[in-house]
Amino acid sequence: MSKFQGLDFLRIDDLLSDEEKITRDTVRRFVDDKFMPLIDDHFEKATFPMEIIPKVGELGLFGMKLHGYGCAGTNNVQYGLACQELERGDSGLRSLMSVQSSLVMYPIHSFGSEEQKEYWLPRMAAGEKIGCFGLTEPDHGSDPAGMKTRAKKDGNGWVINGSKLWITNGDIADVAVVWARTDEGIKGFLVEKGAKGFLTFPIEKKMSLRASVTSGLTFEDVRIPESNRLPEATGLKCALMCLNEARYGISWGAIGAAMDCYDRALRYSKERIQFGKPIASFQLTQRKMVKILTEISKMQLLALHVGRLKDAGKWRHQHISMAKMNNVNEALKIARVARNMLGAYGISIEYGVIRHMCNLESLYTYEGTHDIHTLILGEDIMKISAFF
Repeated sequence: MSKFQGLDFLRIDDLLSDEEKITRDTVRRFVDDKFMPLIDDHFEKATFPMEIIPKVGELGLFGMKLHGYGCAGTNNVQYGLACQELERGDSGLRSLMSVQSSLVMYPIHSFGSEEQKEYWLPRMAAGEKIGCFGLTEPDHGSDPAGMKTRAKKDGNGWVINGSKLWITNGDIADVAVVWARTDEGIKGFLVEKGAKGFLTFPIEKKMSLRASVTSGLTFEDVRIPESNRLPEATGLKCALMCLNEARYGISWGAIGAAMDCYDRALRYSKERIQFGKPIASFQLTQRKMVKILTEISKMQLLALHVGRLKDAGKWRHQHISMAKMNNVNEALKIARVARNMLGAYGISIEYGVIRHMCNLESLYTYEGTHDIHTLILGEDIMKISAFF
């Protein structure tokens, strides 16, 4: 298959700085050259290409919009464009970078002690250490305030008991950012691999995010020192701040998946001959492609504008909810239409579209379900909460 050419019908490139375009193009080449030759086999086998992790670190993508401690210090649009290209490769690749950057490095950078920052952030930026984010529980997904995992103060340390589920990177993580209820409210902790009583297990038989490590975490009288508590992580709002960062990346990632589906459907429709001519010549095919092109263009503008708002410090979390809700929803529709356009070939991993379609079902759910983000926006409009 020929190299991906990009999709810029509305000349959105004209709105990007040279640095932003360089970031996108660098990640695009990396995905094409280093990742695409691997993904089909790994998706089919439900494995992640571990050899890609240090290469992501060499590119400076882990924690790329954080400043200091070995991080690149890019802007939010550069981060978004990187997420777009990584997810064009596969959701599993973007999820690896997103969790490491937004859900592990960001809370350490924002809420951690200087010692925690100096130890973990340079190593994580280089890809030498991997982290995971322990918030979701078996009985508490959309309602994290109901978490049952508890941390109890004990002398000069803490003892953690509980469990977390659907945790990206869990089995390969060197450290978990764990959110637990305490007598003083919800707090964040760093639980390191190998701590006595801390176990991880893989979640298997997935039909989505197959090329991604998804795990469960259990804590049975796990003792950690006070130095492993994130000192500024007090209250559920801190965990939600991390999720906002991840959701923002997903809003861009969905564009990448949709762009790849568009590209594959476009190439196929020009090559597939039926009734003596390419199916690209049929009105229904053209109508489908026009709709896909239009929606992707709208997705691009929405994500870019929210990125600019973030860089200007003018964003609100509702802006991110709109971008995540809309872009994932439209990308999933696009993947389904593209799958249909490819006919029987649409269910083959070799053609890529079914892989994106299955992955997008998870994006529709995680980091806040589609319905939850709808209600977040509804509350903002109506000034009435539908949650309570």
